[in-house]
Amino acid sequence: MTRTDLLTDIRTTPRRKVLISGASIAGPALAFWLNRYGYAVTVVEKAGTLRSGGYPIDVRGTALEVVRRMGILPQLQDAQIDSRRFTFLDGDASVVASVNPHTVDGSVAGRDLEVRRGDLTDALYTAVRDDVEFLFNDSIHTLDQSDHGVDVTFRGGSRHTFDMVFGADGLHSHTRELLFGPEEQFHRYLGYCFAGFTMRNTFGLSHEIMMWNTPGRAAALYAVGDSDEVHAFLNFAHPEPPFDAFGTPEAQRDLVAAIFADAGWEVPGMIAAMRDADDLFIDMVSQIRMPRWSSGRVALVGDSAYAPSFLTGQGSSLALVGAYMLAGSLADRDAAAGFAAYEHNTREFVTVNQDQIGEGGATLFPTTPQALEQRNNMLRNLSTMPATEGRPAHSALTLPEFMPRPTPGRCP
Repeated sequence: MTRTDLLTDIRTTPRRKVLISGASIAGPALAFWLNRYGYAVTVVEKAGTLRSGGYPIDVRGTALEVVRRMGILPQLQDAQIDSRRFTFLDGDASVVASVNPHTVDGSVAGRDLEVRRGDLTDALYTAVRDDVEFLFNDSIHTLDQSDHGVDVTFRGGSRHTFDMVFGADGLHSHTRELLFGPEEQFHRYLGYCFAGFTMRNTFGLSHEIMMWNTPGRAAALYAVGDSDEVHAFLNFAHPEPPFDAFGTPEAQRDLVAAIFADAGWEVPGMIAAMRDADDLFIDMVSQIRMPRWSSGRVALVGDSAYAPSFLTGQGSSLALVGAYMLAGSLADRDAAAGFAAYEHNTREFVTVNQDQIGEGGATLFPTTPQALEQRNNMLRNLSTMPATEGRPAHSALTLPEFMPRPTPGRCP
């Protein structure tokens, strides 16, 4: 086939219609690249709007190249959080050490990004909103695959058929449940639970983090600027997943309050603020580990397929890289071949990053007196946390170049 014949075929072929469930990070990023490769994209989101604000997240390594290729790197650099100090406190609230945050999290000043989650989602949405259909206040109810496509029934009552469907709907993905069954078979509990919320900044904190620790418990206040609010974080070790205690929001609050009942420092005020917080998020610290990320015409991306947990600091970066790799693998392939290429070329990068939990993240939350003292001595005596030898996990994949398909009806 000549180039002229190929372009004629592309212009006369209807654009393949795809549906993405989830409009957080992986969903809009995937929509951006699929649109670039000629797909007609619809994104459905159960929330009424984009979730603004939110806790700080990292964009590092390979993911930085993804946002650069999307053209949103300058916008994210302008939104960069300038954290200047990370102070660790002992159980009696005495200072253990105060260090530069980069020495703790392994990031590189002037290169890696830390931004508010809402700033990243806003940048992604702005980059794609004019080219992609967004359906808010709705979600997938059922999926029915056949030779001609995927018949989707939405909770709002409408029905549509798509060539492919993608689950980018997070750790507790409904798409994954419809496709592969209950979450429990893929859920890897990492031994911690956490609560996150915002509260008034009555502490005089600015551009800094303060974290109080006793064995198995941590309480942190994170001031991302000179705001009158801070991000509050309560983390605790729990030997087994507390499924029973997580049955209702009130039961979740009661569990956290009971764990921290005798805690000092600012924790009593944090517990009181947690009771009234309207943005409270409580969950178990866990990963999703799956033997495959697709079935038929449906595939998963981001936390839906391979949540790494916040202990790795790589959730957002994996979502960005995974979206790029999935869309690129479908640039000139059908679903079966594209999904196979996506898994083949991305899984090692995902696994390396998921395995980072023992190399830094969990070090911040010691569960025994001995481990806590070891961490404190390290903070007192070292300028950096122990470095990972070899190539950093967040940079363990070199992005391939994918050739965009000309959009039907447009000249290339």
